[in-house]
Amino acid sequence: MEIIDLTYTLDKDTPVWPGTPKPRLGSLCGYGNDGFRETALTLTSHTGTHMDAPAHLFAKGKTLEHFPAAQFLGRAAVIDCTGIKEGEYITCKYIEPVRELADAADFLLFRTGWEEFWGQEKYMRHSPGLEADTAKYIARTGKKGVGIDTMSIDAADARELPAHKVLLGTNQMVIIENLCNLGELGDGLVDFVALPLKYECADGAPVRAIAYI
Repeated sequence: MEIIDLTYTLDKDTPVWPGTPKPRLGSLCGYGNDGFRETALTLTSHTGTHMDAPAHLFAKGKTLEHFPAAQFLGRAAVIDCTGIKEGEYITCKYIEPVRELADAADFLLFRTGWEEFWGQEKYMRHSPGLEADTAKYIARTGKKGVGIDTMSIDAADARELPAHKVLLGTNQMVIIENLCNLGELGDGLVDFVALPLKYECADGAPVRAIAYI
């Protein structure tokens, strides 16, 4: 069995939206003075590879700790969108070639190839995202969630967040953003796990996302 890590390592340079505090990793205790090491972590709930809950956009939406743990694992199909250009939207034409796999999957993971620009301005400001009609189609399928290798399931210029609103508006789906290494997952279904931190009133949380083949 091969395990593929789909998660970026959090550090002080992890990209965040303008105006969002960057993560801080400070030494709280050290070997010399305390005999052990402990790190103080300061970060927002949507930092790095993370999961959005319905409560991210909706005041009465479900928070992550109220989903059963089974929500966060299942079979996933990778939707290959590599070659998509800035300003373009992911339409159902990208799902059509793997429709049979997509229908059988619990999660759809959209591979745009945008991780090539991780750490660059282009990663945040010019990324593609789901077309609203594509999100509506997925919402009708009853998936557990969708993931993408960009900062947002919405395109960078989609200020009204239409894909977020459609998917999270089901109150039954989650969104995983800033995935990486989707190109290593091959062409078939894979077992996918994305476990969020469990804390009170979680509108989102960093995850450790993996796939195993």
